[in-house]
Amino acid sequence: MSIKKNNLHIYNSLTRNKEKFIPLNPGVVGIYVCGPTVYGDSHLGHAKSYISFDVVVRYLRFLGYKVRYVQNITDVGHLQSDADEGEDKIAEQARLEQLEPMEVVENYTRSYFEDMDILNVSRPDISPRASGHIPEQIEMIETLIKKGFAYEVAGNVYFAVEKFPGYGKLSGRSLNEMKEGHRVEVQSDKKNPSDFALWKKAEPVHLMQWKSPWGKGYPGWHLECSCMSGKYLGETFDIHGGGMENKFPHHESEIAQSEAANEKPFARFWMHNNMVTVDGVKMGKSLGNFTTIKDAVKKHSPLAIRYFILGSHYRSTLDFSSDALAAADKGLQKIHAVVSKVFNIQPTGKEIDHEFENEIEVYKKQFQDALDDDFNTPRAIAATFDFIKKINTWLSDKADKVSYNTYESLVSVLRDYLNGILGILPDTFKQAEVNVGKLDDVMQLLIDLRNQLRKEKNFALSDEIRDRLSAIGITIKDTPEGSVWES
Repeated sequence: MSIKKNNLHIYNSLTRNKEKFIPLNPGVVGIYVCGPTVYGDSHLGHAKSYISFDVVVRYLRFLGYKVRYVQNITDVGHLQSDADEGEDKIAEQARLEQLEPMEVVENYTRSYFEDMDILNVSRPDISPRASGHIPEQIEMIETLIKKGFAYEVAGNVYFAVEKFPGYGKLSGRSLNEMKEGHRVEVQSDKKNPSDFALWKKAEPVHLMQWKSPWGKGYPGWHLECSCMSGKYLGETFDIHGGGMENKFPHHESEIAQSEAANEKPFARFWMHNNMVTVDGVKMGKSLGNFTTIKDAVKKHSPLAIRYFILGSHYRSTLDFSSDALAAADKGLQKIHAVVSKVFNIQPTGKEIDHEFENEIEVYKKQFQDALDDDFNTPRAIAATFDFIKKINTWLSDKADKVSYNTYESLVSVLRDYLNGILGILPDTFKQAEVNVGKLDDVMQLLIDLRNQLRKEKNFALSDEIRDRLSAIGITIKDTPEGSVWES
């Protein structure tokens, strides 16, 4: 598949500018998005992140790129505090539920993918688990120690942020600001309160631990993503995505350890989605103001939730309320009603409707201009609403004789944009599109059959086929170049 004309610009959190997207390798895009820490059911905040990046991946594929989409599963090492303090979130949940940690992981990993499936989020190409990449993490730590960027203290290994001059370039924070922001009661074995853990020593009772050159322990959360992204996408890759809340310290630390170890740029484009709020306050498990996806789909259709989320730009906050979701549901129903009307008509006209073909081209430009502008889904949806009104008018005017060729053009754009990119059409669309483009095939089959009958001098049956088609408004004409049909 060739690459369509590429005018895609992405806001790069690293440079704080919109930049034209040109992949590292022509025709190929590598994208890594931080996946969930699987210790509970996903909520609508997760939905905003993964639906947003789903559209990013879908649009890149629409443009013709071969995309490798990697999204990890964090199943160890994510502590309660970003300051390398507190209990491992998986271990804590295992203790609360009186289960093995990997039971918790399996339960909530399945739950996560069930939620994403119902929201029509495409599965990643690779979903690596942190616990399955311990050797790679140990190897990177050894490299960082050897190069002088990390140090070991009593079984703990830390990254020395002062050794990496670029620390803070993503978040815009200086080391002095970071030091001032730390609490007094930091761990005493760190040389600098801003240093972060690469490996944590595990107490004998700790449920998750592995052998290492520094004793039994488990990896730091930041290290996991560096190793998994590098393994599957290379030491330098195109796009790294995640939530705005992960910009510091998680993504900042990923950059530092990766570039220190590999001596190469890490991710070229950084994309950060903003949060879902409730009455202006971030939705989150720790605040107890979250709505799980499983609860949300009991009251609202999954596609309405998806449509609600795409109604805001991925870099904007989205305030959740049942009323807002209900309003989104009504808007989506209007789109579905017109699309359903399209699939319930039978095109009969042969001539191309040039006026409406022009409307289709205008819509295509508006839609792609919106997506090319840093994946502006609200603008794409606004253009879709305008186009839906024009479709309605066109169908009313042409109800008796819709052009078959123009109908094909219309269905193609609905399939590509509303289904393929935005993912907001129901499964019934897939059934309906099977019929599109088949009439020519059916008519050619009948013409071939009629020609064979005439060769066999079975004129009675040949004429019957012609007459019965004529009775339903389809005329077969025999010309020197062969038989043709029109309606």
